[in-house]
Formats: sequence, structure tokens, C-alpha cells
Amino acid sequence: MAFSMKSSITRSSMARTTPSRGAVRVQAADRPMWYPGNPSPAHLDGSLPGDYGFDPLNLGSDPEVLKWMQQAELQHCRWAMVGTAGILYTAVAAQGGQDIPQWYDAGEVANAKSAIPFGTLFITQMILQGWAESKRLMDMRVPGSQGDGSFFGITDDFKGKEVGYPGGRYFDPLGLAGGDATKYAEFKVKEVKNGRLAMVAMVGFWAQHAATGAGPIENLVAHVSDPTHVTYATNGISVPFLSS
Repeated sequence: MAFSMKSSITRSSMARTTPSRGAVRVQAADRPMWYPGNPSPAHLDGSLPGDYGFDPLNLGSDPEVLKWMQQAELQHCRWAMVGTAGILYTAVAAQGGQDIPQWYDAGEVANAKSAIPFGTLFITQMILQGWAESKRLMDMRVPGSQGDGSFFGITDDFKGKEVGYPGGRYFDPLGLAGGDATKYAEFKVKEVKNGRLAMVAMVGFWAQHAATGAGPIENLVAHVSDPTHVTYATNGISVPFLSS
């Protein structure tokens, strides 16, 4: 009788604690994926910001390579967001009649008006950019090592919150990375999402200019003015066998 009661208790306990296959499937399905229903690669476990299981070529299967790719994407996201904002601002200003060159002419105009030779500017940028990138590289290799005070005695403000997220009063003056950990994780995902969108936008700007010789706002205004005849299919390049 005692054995029977023990067996019943054991079976009851197992029934309560062992999750069903259906429950496991539901938990897996709760994670948003780039292709719904498609299993995520083993190396993309959802721990990285903006991880939706996209790596069809398994480029990040090596853990060390994955770390580099994460940081490379983060930097490209940030540069693309800055570039997109700059292109749109100058395009809107130029469309409004301001004497501001479009992004594809800005470099030439700036060089023509600069009192400093282009070679000098280039070498100066390489030195400064090289220094900044070397600091970032060393922080990737030894996280927090750049807060040793070797740069004008700065310590905590250069240690960073984590690799790729410098934080501190110089890089996070509004303190957005501090406080609530959930909010911080949400900001990281939003940054990557907006950065990816900005990278796609940059490709669009380049392709647009190659096809029409104009900027994004110019093209938008032209399309809105005549939406039937001014489209991607009528510029004579995007769809070669059609022309305006």
C-alpha cells in the first residue's frame, strides 16, 4: 500500500512538473522570428539585441566571429543613422530654397570652400579616427580597459556599460542607459532596428541618385506631383524596358 501511494505521488509530481510538447512549442513560438515558423540557428539564441534568427549563411556560427559581427553591425547602424539624418536635413533645406548642397555634392563643395587642403584633412582624420578605433578595439579585447585614466585622467566615464555601449556622461549625457535594466534592453533593440532601417535607406538613397541624379526629397516631391508618371518604373533605369 505504501509503495502504491509513493508511486501515485511520484506520477502526480511528474505530471505537474514535466512540460508538454505543446507548451514547449508555444514558448518557442513566442519569440519573434524574421521568418515565422522557421527555426533559429543554434548560435542565435535571442540574447543579442535585435536577434530574430536571421543568419541563412551561418556566418556567425563561430562565437568569436559573431562578436565581431555584432559590433560591426552596431557601428554601421550608428553611422547610417547619422548619415540618413544628415542627407534628409540637407535635402529638405535645399528643397526649401536654402543654399545647401545635396549630399552627393556636399563633399566637392566643402573641399572647394575649405581653406585646409584635402590631403591635410584626410591625414588628420585618419590619425584621429585611427586613435578612436584602436580604443574601441582594445575595449572589445579587454572590456573596461579604456577607463584606466590614460586619457586625461578619465576613468569611469570611459569604462563603458558593456562592449559597444560606452555610456558615461560623454557618450550618454541624458543617462538613458542607466536605471531600469528592462528599459536599457529595450533601447538597445530600438537602436538596432532603427539602424537597420537606416542602412536600407542609405542603399535606397544611393540607388535613387544613380537612377535619377536627384536626392530623396527631390524624388519624393516629383512623385507626389505626378504619381502616375513619375515612379521607380519610369526612370528608365530601375526597369530598363520601361521609360518615361
